Formats: sequence, structure tokens, C-alpha cells
Amino acid sequence: MANHKSALKRAKQNEIQRIRNKGYKTRVKKAVKEVRTALTENTPAQAKETLVNAISLIQKAASKGVIHKNQAARKVSRLTLQVNKLSENES
Repeated sequence: MANHKSALKRAKQNEIQRIRNKGYKTRVKKAVKEVRTALTENTPAQAKETLVNAISLIQKAASKGVIHKNQAARKVSRLTLQVNKLSENES
């Protein structure tokens, strides 16, 4: 454990940030899972709706530095491709 006053403060800050980051990551995972569930159920309208929410959460997590911007772009790209493919098949 840290001994210096500054190191103790830093450890406390790191713990608070870790918990905050965990919340963002969990929300992102749940949003992605909702999109994937909508895709498996073959509901393009619901998939598009959940995709919009997922993109918002993913970009917010990236802007906060919780996930890397390239990881966020990759997640958004892959989800969008899957949703577009589903809506093409339905048309």
C-alpha cells in the first residue's frame, strides 16, 4: 500500500475512476448485447433503434477515455454493418 500522502490520494482517485470506468464498460456491453439480440430476432426496426442508443454509449465511453477511439469505431462499424445487412435482407 502507498505510504506518501500524494500516493494515498492517487490510489483513492484510481479506485474511484476504476469504478466509474466499469460502469461505462458495462453499459456499452449491455447496449451491444441488445443490438445483437435484436439482430437474432430478425427485427430491423428494433435493431436500428437499439443501434442508435449503442452508438451513443460507445462514443461517450470513447470520449471519456474508457475505451480507445479505434475500439469504439470498430464496434460501431461492425454493429452498423450487421444491422444494414439485416435491413437489406428484409427489403
